[in-house]
Amino acid sequence: MTQSSLNAKLIQGFGVLLGMGISLYVLRGFGIITFLPGGLIVLLFVGAIAMLIFSYCSKRWWRF
Repeated sequence: MTQSSLNAKLIQGFGVLLGMGISLYVLRGFGIITFLPGGLIVLLFVGAIAMLIFSYCSKRWWRF
């Protein structure tokens, strides 16, 4: 896998996780999805941030 395709997949994963986290947070705030624990939404945000940091590191320090 080349650097650009790996970076594109990581950025895409970041967007998906961030979008899911925000939409679930908003729906839970409106009371539509009340059965999801808050920890799950926090894990989505943490996963999105981790993917963003890994994407930055892979772009910055790619070594082969």
